[in-house]
Amino acid sequence: MEEKECCCTGKTKARTEEEYRSLIHRLSRIEGQVRGIRAMVEKGAYCTDILIQSAAVSAALSAFDRELLGNHIRTCVADEIRAGHDEVIDELMDTLQKLMK
Repeated sequence: MEEKECCCTGKTKARTEEEYRSLIHRLSRIEGQVRGIRAMVEKGAYCTDILIQSAAVSAALSAFDRELLGNHIRTCVADEIRAGHDEVIDELMDTLQKLMK
């Protein structure tokens, strides 16, 4: 597996194949879960059953966010700080505040 050079400037990011596959896999699973919830609503499933599935989607999105944020901090943020661009800390703090609402 070839490691791509981290490119976090210009609001784009080059990801390793492993990182890309992991994120896409998570999103595909979440997409399937959401389609399942829609089918439950269409079939008139019991409310609590739908709510349980919705909670599972929320947990899956949170796990996706944690993985993406961890990758971001280990690559983009760390690289920018090493390059002397401390303003990335303010961007990270803004992002964390939005995620914690």
